Amino acid sequence: MPSARELLAFYLEAGVDCALSETPVNRLSEEAAVEEKPAARPALFRTANPAPAPVLADPAPAPDAAITSAREIAPRAASLQELRALLERFDGCALKSTATRLVFADGNPEAKIMFVGEAPGRDEDLEGLPFVGRSGKLLDLMMASIGLDRSKAYIANIIPWRPPGNRDPSPQETQICLPFIRRQIELVNPDVLVCLGKPSSQAVLDLKDGIMKTRGKWFDYDTGTRKIKAMATFHPAYLLRQPIYKRLTWQDLRAVQKALAAG
Repeated sequence: MPSARELLAFYLEAGVDCALSETPVNRLSEEAAVEEKPAARPALFRTANPAPAPVLADPAPAPDAAITSAREIAPRAASLQELRALLERFDGCALKSTATRLVFADGNPEAKIMFVGEAPGRDEDLEGLPFVGRSGKLLDLMMASIGLDRSKAYIANIIPWRPPGNRDPSPQETQICLPFIRRQIELVNPDVLVCLGKPSSQAVLDLKDGIMKTRGKWFDYDTGTRKIKAMATFHPAYLLRQPIYKRLTWQDLRAVQKALAAG
C-alpha cells in the first residue's frame, strides 16, 4: 500500500496540482458513477416561454482567426519588451485563461545562443520563467558543460503558457503561438539557435522527421534579414526519462560550442 507521501509524489508527476473539492470522492464507486438527476418540474409550474439562457463571456476566437491575428500583430513588436506586452494582451490562445502567468523568457537577450523548448510546466508556471524545474536544472548542467550559463544564453518556449496538467500543446495552439516565438528569435538575433526536442524543431525549423534523424545536424534559420545556424537536440525532460541519450546530446553540445567559438 503506497504511503501518503508516495501518492502525493505520483499526483505531482501526473500534473495534479489542485483539488476539486474539500471532501475526497471515490470516482470509481457505483454510487459516485450514478449522477443524480433533478426531479421533473410539475407541469403546473412550467412556463410556456422559458427564460433566455444567460449571456456568456465571449469565447476565444476560432483557431484560424487567432493564427491570422498572431501573424499580423507579432511583427509589430520593435523590441522584446513590446513583444511581451503584446503577448500579455493577446487573448487568441485559450491556454492563457488556465495558466497562472505568462512565461516569456530567461537569460541574456544579447546572448549569441538561444534555446527554444516547447511549453512551460508547473514550476515554470509558478515562477514565470522557462526551464526552472527538473528539466531546467539539467539544461543548466548541459550549458555548463560547454562553458555557458543563463547570463550567456537566452531561453524561451514556443508556447508561453502552461497547458493544463502539462499535456502536449495542440497543433492549433502551437500555430497560434508560433509567430510570437519567430519574432522573439528575430529580436534576439542569436548566432546559434538550439531547438530542444521534436516539437520545437518541427515547428521552428519546419522539419518533418523525428528528433533521432534531425539531431546533431545544422540547418539554416532564415529571419528574413540573415540566416542563423540552427540545430535540434534532445529535450532535457526526455533525457531525464532516457539518460542513455545524454552521450549523443554531449556530441551535439560540442558542435554548438565549436560553432560559437568560430563566431
